[in-house]
Amino acid sequence: MKNPLEEQSYLMNRRAFLSKSSIGIGTAALGGLLGTSIFSCSSDPAEEVISSTVQGMLSRPHFAPKAKRVIYLFQSGGPSQLELFDYKPLLDKMRGEDLPESVRDGQRLTGMSSGQESFPLANSLFKFKQYGNSGAWLSDLLPYTSKVVDELCIVRSMHTEAINHDPAITFFQTGSQQAGRPSMGSWLSYGLGSENSNLPAFCVLLSRGTGRPFGQPLYSRLWGNGFLHSLHQGVQFRSGKDPVLFLNDPKGMSKMSRRKMLDRVALLNQKQYEEIGDPEIQSRISQYEMAYKMQTSVPELMDITKESDYIYQMYGPDAATPGTFAANCLLARRLAEKGVRFVQLYHMGWDQHDNLPGQIKNQAKDVDQASAALIMDLKQRGMLEDTLVVWGGEFGRTNYSQGALTDKNYGRDHHPRCFSIWMAGGGIKPGIVYGETDEFGYNIVKDPVHVHDFQATLLHLLGIDHEKLTYKYQGRRFRLTDVFGEVVPGILA
Repeated sequence: MKNPLEEQSYLMNRRAFLSKSSIGIGTAALGGLLGTSIFSCSSDPAEEVISSTVQGMLSRPHFAPKAKRVIYLFQSGGPSQLELFDYKPLLDKMRGEDLPESVRDGQRLTGMSSGQESFPLANSLFKFKQYGNSGAWLSDLLPYTSKVVDELCIVRSMHTEAINHDPAITFFQTGSQQAGRPSMGSWLSYGLGSENSNLPAFCVLLSRGTGRPFGQPLYSRLWGNGFLHSLHQGVQFRSGKDPVLFLNDPKGMSKMSRRKMLDRVALLNQKQYEEIGDPEIQSRISQYEMAYKMQTSVPELMDITKESDYIYQMYGPDAATPGTFAANCLLARRLAEKGVRFVQLYHMGWDQHDNLPGQIKNQAKDVDQASAALIMDLKQRGMLEDTLVVWGGEFGRTNYSQGALTDKNYGRDHHPRCFSIWMAGGGIKPGIVYGETDEFGYNIVKDPVHVHDFQATLLHLLGIDHEKLTYKYQGRRFRLTDVFGEVVPGILA
């Protein structure tokens, strides 16, 4: 461990060097905040466009990106793949029979069902049909999604390591089951920056489903910046008159007074930075400036009254109700249009341990029309080809009933061994089903996709080599995919 006095002398030496240089640390900091190329002049219009954005740490992507932005429709709680995407006729024939031990093969269960004397197989009470040129099987719970199935890549072979909600969601969002790592949106903000200096690179929208409205909670650390600078944390947008907290000026403060106050605070922060050298101080300056710009940009963004009537009809009757999944999907499209890099929607209520048939019917209705509308809306605007849309939860559900199995009722426990998600646009191969599970819907038999594989592929589509986007912290270089993960070429267009 370095002596604090010795470390301070290093800071003083660095500061003395920069202060005597031709530009000084103030100009260097300003260039970093504005994201502009102040050290060179270019006649290339493309370079001028790039320099006009708020830059990330990558001067350019590692290779040509297929996607510019991501809209992630995260279905919190674990949607049952057996009721939505993964049709298993064998379960119809074997309903009520015990899950063969040879299929389970000693795999661990949660404490909620491990004590059951039997594990009766439960088929879905909902009907499945094949749709589109791909012939993908979809449940009748998803009538609108079935209409856009040829735009989707349905991955039936996702698997994860966590078996409980909090570590499983944290794993998907940050690449680690333990809290404290940066989220995906933060990594992208850090790596690529923003296309709009008036809005954050990473925005978050939450909605509560009708399936199990008071189920598993969500925590703000899921969109946190971890050990990255706080500039990269997700900004949550809320329904109501104040969509972003602490954004409005206090009563009695004019715009000019606000501007003068920010300028003075920036000078004080800059002075502190020169004395201490903590880069988080520069993030603080930048956040103040972002908040000032958002005072104008956010009200315009949130005003959806100018949307055409047919847009509301496309997204469904809930689209006009702030805070619903449908309204958030519409806002996600507007954020994407404005250049926001990563838009994260969380929709809660998918944790059906009991009364699954009744709960999932309502839950699917919450999201089906709006999810399909988002795909169609992006496509009609020419945005789907460079916008990656992801739909899915943290794990799947068991093929056996948790608790009693009756003719009209059953529940399903957590199942990390196999589950389904779908992806669309942004360089994803459309109209395919990737991966396969066994006839019991319990294990993967073809083309498994781990969470880190999914994350590596997402970064790849944005032009990033997942092994090269790193951040050194506490003596170790961290990355989103931790120490493993492979791009999945079979789902790339």
